[in-house]
This record gives sequence, C-alpha cells and structure tokens, in this order.
Amino acid sequence: MNTAVNVPQDFEGKVALITGGASGIGRECVRQFLQRGAKVMIADINEQQGAAAAAQSGERAVFHRLDVASEAAWRETIDALMRLWRRIDVLVNAAGIAISADIEQTTLEQFHRTHAVNVDGVFLGCKAVLAPMRAGGGGSIVNLSSIAGLRGVAKLAAYNSAKGAVRLLTKSIALHCAEQNYSIRCNSLHPSYVDTPMVRTFIAESPDPQRTLSIVNRVSPMNRMGRPEEVAAAVVFLATDGASFINGAEIPIDGGATAR
Repeated sequence: MNTAVNVPQDFEGKVALITGGASGIGRECVRQFLQRGAKVMIADINEQQGAAAAAQSGERAVFHRLDVASEAAWRETIDALMRLWRRIDVLVNAAGIAISADIEQTTLEQFHRTHAVNVDGVFLGCKAVLAPMRAGGGGSIVNLSSIAGLRGVAKLAAYNSAKGAVRLLTKSIALHCAEQNYSIRCNSLHPSYVDTPMVRTFIAESPDPQRTLSIVNRVSPMNRMGRPEEVAAAVVFLATDGASFINGAEIPIDGGATAR
C-alpha cells in the first residue's frame, strides 16, 4: 500500500529567505518550504551548521552567511539572492537570541545585543526585502516574536522588550505596505517554549535542569513544549494564498498559554 503523502506545491517557482535557518524553528521552516516547492536561501551566522543544512536540503537550497544585525550584510545577502534567483517572495525572520536575566541582572551590553539581533535584525530584513518583493508583485513577511512579546516574564527583561518591539514593528510594516498597495503582508508569530537547541541549552545550563524542564512544560496548559514543525506549519500557512487576508496579525502558538 502506498502511504506517501501528497504535499501541495504552493511555492513552486517562488523564493524564500529564512534567517536563523541553520537550526531550530528556522531549520524546520527550510524543510517545509522546500517540501512545498520553494527555492530557499538559508541565512545564518553559523557557517558550519548553515552549510551543512544546505548540503542536506538538495539543489533548491543555498546557504548564505548573514549577521542580521548588520545593514551591510543584509544588502549583500539580498544582492546575492537576486543574482541567483531574481526574485524574493517570502521572508521569515527566525533568527534570535535570548538571555535569562531580570532588569537588575541585565547589563546594558546584553540589552543592546539582544535588541540588535531580535529587533534590528527584523527591521533591517523587512526594510531590505520591500523593494525586490514589490518589484516581483508582492510577498509575505513572517516575523518570529514570542509569547514574551505579549506578556511579561520577570527574568526576561531584554527579551521581553525586544519581542514586544517585533510585535508592533510588524503591525507598522503591515499598515505601511497596505496603504502603499504593495501586496506585501507582514504578520508575527508568538510561540511559547519550543523544543529547539536554544531551549534545550537553556534547560541544561539551569541550576536544576529537571525542575526547569517541568516548569517549561507547565507553561502550556497542554503540559508540553511546542515542536518546531508546529511553528513552521503556521509560518508556511501565512505565506500561502490561503492567508491572503491575514495582515498585521499577532498569532500565539503556545498550547493555550495566553488563553489563561
């Protein structure tokens, strides 16, 4: 019996740029966009993991090193993508960092670095793709925020601030593009804890990993972390024509955590 699943090729002939694409949610986004027919540029600061991810992903995937906090690096990345494929239809801003520290523990350097990656990186990426997306007839931008962009956590001062900024930056971009008739939509996703290398490292490096794991699981009423494929599926949907009237939205993916 043939048990193969027919995956719709929504993105055949289209191009996606995914930051943080070497691991975690970004890596799963790469897999799902490729599965649906897209060409994908994996953009990440980790050259070793990024090159490996591209090598494992087939001929429609390429890796490009990108420091998302650098405007010059963004220009070079978009230039490289346009030379290669001459269009961009989807931008997924999945790159991000986090530190666990309250307002008294957080240094100014940590605060600035968290914002450089998590906010400046999103701002620069969105700004960089608008002109080529518009020239190609439109597109979709999906920004990965967090439920920490919707509610406060005492020990996530810098991360709270950064992810909250992504939420409202997304809405501003969505309104601008709509008012200018650019046919470019921009939405934000807000995951809870997801089982990624970053979260696993956070748990392992805590004073009591078993207790931390239990706390992390209890954040969701479903008593578990999310899975990268669950978040990536939402990213993919927002980039399809089926989401053509979803714009400027903030969508929690948290197992009901923000419903409490």
